[in-house]
Amino acid sequence: MSRLKLGIVFGGRSEEHLVSVKSAREVARNLDLEKYEPFYIGITKSGAWKLCDGPGAEWESGHCRPVALSPDSDVHGLLILEQGRYGTIRLDVVLPVLHGTLGEDGAIQGLLELSGIPYIGCDIQSSALCMDKSLAYVVARSAGIATPNFWTVTADETMDPALLTYPVFVKPARSGSSFGVTKVSREEELPGAVETARQYDSKVLIEEAVVGSEIGCAILGNGSDLTAGEVDRIALSQGFFRIHQEDAPETGSENSVAIVPADIPEASQLVVQETAKAVYRALGCGGLSRVDMFLKEDGEVVLNEVNTFPGMTSYSRYPRMMAAAGLPLSEVIERTVSLALTGKSR
Repeated sequence: MSRLKLGIVFGGRSEEHLVSVKSAREVARNLDLEKYEPFYIGITKSGAWKLCDGPGAEWESGHCRPVALSPDSDVHGLLILEQGRYGTIRLDVVLPVLHGTLGEDGAIQGLLELSGIPYIGCDIQSSALCMDKSLAYVVARSAGIATPNFWTVTADETMDPALLTYPVFVKPARSGSSFGVTKVSREEELPGAVETARQYDSKVLIEEAVVGSEIGCAILGNGSDLTAGEVDRIALSQGFFRIHQEDAPETGSENSVAIVPADIPEASQLVVQETAKAVYRALGCGGLSRVDMFLKEDGEVVLNEVNTFPGMTSYSRYPRMMAAAGLPLSEVIERTVSLALTGKSR
């Protein structure tokens, strides 16, 4: 039986470029090569697309060829420039291992829709919705899911610091991995925090701090057929959780440890998993996502954010939560490919 031609897109132009490369590297390690013929498509920080041998640390300096994903559904794959002539490679399915801007915001999903190639993960609408935390909060609230109190500040707006109850978190509305996030405890700190967030997005989100444990839940599937991984809890020694911000995250975080399964009561774990599923459905997610939440002392679960393509590195939360539930990354890949090919991830 012929192997499925699997396009794996990684890198990208967002601030999460390096994390994406590491995620793709872990996907490559867990790929069943008897079932899949991988085509590794790396996107440089400047936006150049290259067909390369794999997502190694020095992938750009290896054997690479200029490549583009054709929006023509008749091509159904890649256009490759070789010796002044274009060739094509037909792909059966694409795994966009991209994080952040242009990867989780619906941009690459739109190109894949035009191409007609099945792809793994959330569609255009749910990707764009989850990427904008303020819009995700509005939709979640309408579904009866608790969110922090929040305000948005656009590029030409200011916020009166006296109107807020501190502490608050100031963050880019459409970014990830804690880039540009500041915890603000006093009024005079607010303007500087807003400017820091604006380095990553013109739209800034200000939200009241939620007192509770930071928890997460990995979700796989779509509609009523969802699998939840084990819940994790982020144990902080100081500050706030800044995933992927450490110099050497593979060796551990400077201020946090992810405890999997979470050391919370079983009843709370079930509530967290059901809330994560409710969030996933309300925001129209498909394929896979990681839902981050807060668990308050009174048992209430509050939405933090949704990552429509969470990190897949050796130290990332999503694969660890799924592995703790008995689903190794190789099985996660197989299931998401099946969902994409059957159209059940939309």
